[in-house]
Amino acid sequence: MVTRLPVFPLGTVLFPGLVMPLHIFEERYRELVRDLVARPEETPREFGVVAIRSGWEVLPAGPGGPDSAAARVTLHEIGCTAEVRQVTELPDGQYDLLTVGRRRFRITEVMPDPAPYLVAQVEWLPEPSGAEDVADLLAPRVLATFREYLQLMRPESPDTPEQLPDDPTTLSHLVAATGAFTVEDRQALLAATDTAARLRAELKLLTREAALFRTVRAVPVPLSEYATPSSQN
Repeated sequence: MVTRLPVFPLGTVLFPGLVMPLHIFEERYRELVRDLVARPEETPREFGVVAIRSGWEVLPAGPGGPDSAAARVTLHEIGCTAEVRQVTELPDGQYDLLTVGRRRFRITEVMPDPAPYLVAQVEWLPEPSGAEDVADLLAPRVLATFREYLQLMRPESPDTPEQLPDDPTTLSHLVAATGAFTVEDRQALLAATDTAARLRAELKLLTREAALFRTVRAVPVPLSEYATPSSQN
């Protein structure tokens, strides 16, 4: 199924089921929030979050629109929708949003649109488990490796969370979102064809990062963390 979707470029990757707070200060995205809030109650207040491949998604002062914004950035093809769960309008007209990742999509075309924000034509991506028995076998291994990884990354907090999910798909999204991976690694995990493929890739990533930590005794921090503004808008 192909549909039109407002698109919000960010320097990060969103995964289904994961919470993402956003502070909205730029006028065109304030308009996006107003458009979402104006939708009927039964209509999902949903927009697409897409990681920036290169460039910086900021419009120059003066005349401009989504076409000029698109010319300044290159976006990844696959993103995840963010469903707005809570909107707080601030006295100066800015917004704080609480959103939750909902479903993956692939951009097929960035559309010309009268709205000041980007709008894309997208197709929805299913989340097959792959060979179900393979995903079921991989999930406990990834879960155990992830627990060990968290203990290495957070030695000051030796108790790892008790309630880590054992559902293979949910676990694969949580590991992808919370591991100290680069944006490129996270994007590859989001784009994985199925749960089994994502879990298999995560097992390799977690093993690699844990081995790196044991060798250099330092927590890896993606360089993109230093380039991302504190306000994700």
